[in-house]
Amino acid sequence: MTTLVQPHSTFDVLKKYHFSARKKYGQNFLIDAHVLDKIMEAAQIAPEDCVIEIGPGIGTMTQGLCERAGKVIAIEIDDALIPILKDTLSSYNNVTVVHADVMKTDLHQLIEEENQGKPVKVVANLPYYITTPIIMSLFESGIPLKSITVMVQKEVADRMQEGPGSKDYGALSLAVQYYAKPEIVANVPLNCFVPRPKVGSAVIRLTAYEKPPVDAKDPAHMFRLIRASFNQRRKTLVNGLFNASELHYEKEQIAGVLKEMGLGEDVRGETLTLDQYATLSNRLLTLN
Repeated sequence: MTTLVQPHSTFDVLKKYHFSARKKYGQNFLIDAHVLDKIMEAAQIAPEDCVIEIGPGIGTMTQGLCERAGKVIAIEIDDALIPILKDTLSSYNNVTVVHADVMKTDLHQLIEEENQGKPVKVVANLPYYITTPIIMSLFESGIPLKSITVMVQKEVADRMQEGPGSKDYGALSLAVQYYAKPEIVANVPLNCFVPRPKVGSAVIRLTAYEKPPVDAKDPAHMFRLIRASFNQRRKTLVNGLFNASELHYEKEQIAGVLKEMGLGEDVRGETLTLDQYATLSNRLLTLN
């Protein structure tokens, strides 16, 4: 078991470096060994794996990853944490700490340099304020991915795995499910962190698909439809798509395609499956 995950060890490191968690980076440090084990188990780290960790903090999870993976690349944005990581990870020779903003990092180049361009696993305790942009950036970048195992806000994890008809089902659900199979593996209470967050957390594993589960001829077009349909949840799908400035379809066209699909004009976006959105997108494209 790693040493840093014990509460007293975390407090000792923070005190030694006079470090206080910064709100602007959404920093909450894990102090529960059981939860750390859950993350490691869910990520299924093997000796041949190259792992990218986003936001290693003081190195708590990084130590566990180093003990299991062949190589770990830890990307940390906070200047003040770099000397701490140099200290806490000094006994590991299979880790590279990259001082950078992951949203501005060329991950293709990094993976090419550190792992010969082969697929990687991503593991992270993500800042809640930027969870969705980071996850979508990872998927949309097209980097070679095996899986993403992340600690996120509980309600965000719920949205990622929800299906049609649920109040939590939305554009994020569909986007994640296009790229990966989501599975919540653990719920994490507030007292597992220092400082305590204000909301509950969950660990979710997103196992990347080699090929998307639906055949969307133009995925960007499909996601424009999805965003438009959920931007105005109370409106019918016909009105939502008709009113979207980035789309240029007449109501009659949209209604006609829905009828071909066996759907009525009063159908709402939150009732359609990913497969139905792909079909809708493909058929609307033939009208252009």
